[in-house]
Amino acid sequence: MAKSQATFMKKQLEKTRQKKKEEKAQRKQERQENSTGGGLENMMAYVDENGNITSTPPEQRK
Repeated sequence: MAKSQATFMKKQLEKTRQKKKEEKAQRKQERQENSTGGGLENMMAYVDENGNITSTPPEQRK
């Protein structure tokens, strides 16, 4: 009888692990779908000649 309980517990633990894994994958997918965009252009910051941080690139000088 002890063997059958051990097998049952192993199966239950595996089910809970699988369920947690699926929930985690689902949350990850939802975060990716709802992200506001993290592209390189959105993350860029520039420093002007006065040392101030701006979001617009500096003008090209020759």
